[in-house]
Amino acid sequence: MSHVIGPGSRIGLMGGGQLGRMFILAARSMGYRVDVFVPEEDSPAGQLADREIPRDYLDEEAVREFARGVDVVTLEFENIPLQAMTWAAEHCEVRPRGDILHTTQNRAREKEFLAAHGFPLPAWAHVVTADDLAAAAARIGYPAILKTASFGYDGKGQRQLKSPYDLRSFDPSGGPFVLEAKVPFVMELSVIVARGLDGQTVCYPVCENIHRDHILDTTIVPARVSSEVSERATALAKDIAEKIGLVGVMAVEMFLLDDGTLLINELAPRPHNSGHFSIDACVTSQFEQQLRAVCGLPLGSPELLRPCAMANLLGDVWAGGEPDWAAAAAFGDVKIHLYGKAEPRPGRKMGHLTAFGTTPDEALARVVAAREALVSGRRK
Repeated sequence: MSHVIGPGSRIGLMGGGQLGRMFILAARSMGYRVDVFVPEEDSPAGQLADREIPRDYLDEEAVREFARGVDVVTLEFENIPLQAMTWAAEHCEVRPRGDILHTTQNRAREKEFLAAHGFPLPAWAHVVTADDLAAAAARIGYPAILKTASFGYDGKGQRQLKSPYDLRSFDPSGGPFVLEAKVPFVMELSVIVARGLDGQTVCYPVCENIHRDHILDTTIVPARVSSEVSERATALAKDIAEKIGLVGVMAVEMFLLDDGTLLINELAPRPHNSGHFSIDACVTSQFEQQLRAVCGLPLGSPELLRPCAMANLLGDVWAGGEPDWAAAAAFGDVKIHLYGKAEPRPGRKMGHLTAFGTTPDEALARVVAAREALVSGRRK
């Protein structure tokens, strides 16, 4: 087991957001040290790290020095410049590999990879020019969604095209883009899959995700779907992880159609918002699983202990004053997680709640009630 990076080792984390913060909590509980490389100071992850290096991702010497001081580098979001990961890989292990990052941080490359391996996708086209867009829209039809190929998340860089009239305002300077058919889905699902250095692959229970204004609002686990749908979703996620050569954790987002068809929406090669339930509700959290995978340890059990639901806390919750934390804490089976962000802007993910129930429906009702209590009793 010479490939194992054991407790006491130092892990380098690229990115300083809440995903990194939760990763560090898992790493510390298993005796690891974590250094964070992030462009700003006092980041959510940096607040808990052994060291926070506030330097630009394209500062070559800073990246190389960072990598020389750790045993392995991993990431907490996929929009890290590939060049930074390439520099780091010259000095230590980088997991997941840079080529996986290269594929998944661009929607066109990601869809080309998925299509090449026969995975089911909505109709789509690569768009650079106005002529490309007109031809793609004529083939795909309306409504359709135009998305920037890179750097879009939580609905950013997207707009709906309802008719040929909407093509008139197209600005190619923000591209390249992908155009996707707007899918008449009945449910959005995700599967968190982990794959170890030895190829061992495990999946968490299928998540049912409800979005509001393109941002994840609530996640229900297990998803309220048939066992046959769950098995197919899990099989797809495992197959994608193996085909892409993942070492780490990845979220596979899917659309479920009325006839039971599953279509792949997006991949995220790191822990995911919809997997936060695993901190409280599973034998092994997605963050501990990422740690195990990138350090070459055997993966932990992803078993769900109880049905649960997660609700995001956006900055909007603070709009009328400080939330009533005591009111949420009064729900004895609700867990409160906050991310250490100082400024609660509208739409910004500030934390989440997790609740439990004897059924997924009961858990969902519980977490929604706890979030409503935060608002209804807050101090003005």
